Amino acid sequence: MMETEIRRASEILKILRENFTLPKWLSSRRDEFETLVVTVISQNTADRNTAKAFENLSKKFPITPEAISKADVSKIEEALKVAGLYRNKAKTLKKLAKLILEEFGGSLSFIHEMPFEEARKTLLSLPGVGPKTADVLLLFKAKKPTIPIDTHIKRVSKRLGFAPKDADYEEIREKLQALYSPKDYFDVHILLIMLGRKYCKARKPNCKDCPINNLCPKYREA
Repeated sequence: MMETEIRRASEILKILRENFTLPKWLSSRRDEFETLVVTVISQNTADRNTAKAFENLSKKFPITPEAISKADVSKIEEALKVAGLYRNKAKTLKKLAKLILEEFGGSLSFIHEMPFEEARKTLLSLPGVGPKTADVLLLFKAKKPTIPIDTHIKRVSKRLGFAPKDADYEEIREKLQALYSPKDYFDVHILLIMLGRKYCKARKPNCKDCPINNLCPKYREA
């Protein structure tokens, strides 16, 4: 059964690679702290508003732990207004910047040096850092073997039958990682998000035009 699922998962990835082009922003040269800041801003926020808020913040301060820890929280809030939940996010960024300065010498380079589980546990101990934020940092910046699970991946994984309807973050992550090779985790993460945005939408999914509909049990049921 598992072998059949792995073959289906492999075929889905092959088709997604043929139908989508990985976006250019993936070559971003943001450092670890900048990536952390973007990820915190992005929580419950559309990509466009996240980008605008980060741009606003960048115009006000250098995106470094030292600068953010010293910044007036009201000015951080002003920059983040477009992103929503800006007061909470401003406080979180201040706390993170201060703690990273005090505990880690102003650097998140430990994510490269520590074993995966230890680095993940350390990140999860930081204020405002949940599993998705930790996994984004570990995958994008440290090339560690993990698949961050966002709302699109959660929805797509369940519709494809890769995870049960009541599966939580860790269950979905572990199931996807069991189906794919670590060398493919990055592409799996990005391509499932792209599939969710274009075809497998929360409301009115476009199953008819979806390139993997013949491999989707939800479509076959319908």
